Order: sequence, then C-alpha cells, then structure tokens
Amino acid sequence: CQIPRHRPPETRMLANDIETARFNMVEQQIRPFEVIDPRVLDTLQTMPRERFVGDEYQGLAYADVAVPIGDGQEMMKPVQEAHLLQALNVQPGESVLEIGTGSGFLTACLAALGGVVTSYEIRTALSEAAAERLRTLQVQNVELVAGDGLHASLAPESFQVIAVTGSVPSYPAYLEELLAPGGRMFAVVGEAPAMHAMLVSKNAGGEVWKESLFETVVPALDNAPQPDHFVF
Repeated sequence: CQIPRHRPPETRMLANDIETARFNMVEQQIRPFEVIDPRVLDTLQTMPRERFVGDEYQGLAYADVAVPIGDGQEMMKPVQEAHLLQALNVQPGESVLEIGTGSGFLTACLAALGGVVTSYEIRTALSEAAAERLRTLQVQNVELVAGDGLHASLAPESFQVIAVTGSVPSYPAYLEELLAPGGRMFAVVGEAPAMHAMLVSKNAGGEVWKESLFETVVPALDNAPQPDHFVF
C-alpha cells in the first residue's frame, strides 16, 4: 500500500497561491482605489481572509466578489472593507462597536488596528462561527454578542468608532448618540442601486457632520430602519 505524505505538494502550492492572491488583492484591487493608509494595507496584507470563508469558497477569498458566508449572508468586497477601515482610522485603545459580525473578518481587522471591539451579530449561527475563527486565530480585545446591534441598549457616547457592516435603507441618526466626542461612524445608506457610503464624525463639542465617500451596493442588515414610502 502507499503511505500518504505528511505535507503533500498541493498543500504547499495552495499556501503559495494564497500569499500571491492576498498580495494581488492589495496591489490590484485596494491600493488603486485610493486606499493608501499604510496601517490598513498592512493589516489586509497579513490578515488570513481565507480563514473566514468556507472550504468551498477558498478560491474566492481574495477575489473582487461578495463571498457567501452562510445563512444567506455575504462578506463585503475587499475594497469595501478597505475603505471602511481607512475611513474609520481606528487608533490603539479606542472602543469600537461593530454592527454585523458576519464572518468575523472585519472584526479581526478592527482589533488588529488596535480597537477594543464589541461586535453584534443578529444571526446566532454566524456569531458562533465567527467566535470559533477568532479563537483559533487568537484575536484579542474582541467581545462578540449574538443580538441586534442596531437596537441594542448601549450607553450614550460609549464608542469612538462605529462600523455598520451592512447597508441601512434609512440613515440611523439615533446611532449618533453612541459616538463619543471625536468619534467616527461608517455606514452604507440607501436602497439598491442608489446606495452611498458615509463617514459620520462628531467633534469635541458634540456637533455631527456627514461626508459622502463613494457609491456602492451592500446587502441590508436585518431589522434596518426603513424609509417612509408614499403610496398614491
């Protein structure tokens, strides 16, 4: 009988392919679309995105597509994730609220940038799967909560950063109350095909201003606030 090799050549080739795919994602997808923050680029260059997708989607982990993660949900595209991370400019020790854990990939990136992350996921199965991935990768400073982050009872001004990882058809103005002075929030607002990514900032005096960053399309969060539609 044949004795199987401990590490077949295919495994080594796959590892090399993954490193090449990760490099190409950063250099060909992300950097050309005005993501230039070296901390963000370094995080995306080193974070193993393939560990956050199912085995059947390994070949798509670094592609410019929204990869399915189960339960009818998808990851954001790499360039969308990169823009979110660059816009929020997470600094070491800042408290971060993530609404929509999903696969846990962005959770890991926010923590790698120094954030102390509280991440809500309304779908329990996704939250549990993300928790296992983060434990395996020994990601620190993350608390995962299985629940509705859009409507959680949280203390005012308790977060420097809020990352809303799915779209909301109507702008969730009430989330502004959770931002501490100097805080930032990223959200994708609107309905397909007319969605736009927004950066919301609060200054030291508590004033809030909004900046439209780019047009995009991202699947909506469950229980997202809905706009008023007039019926004639």
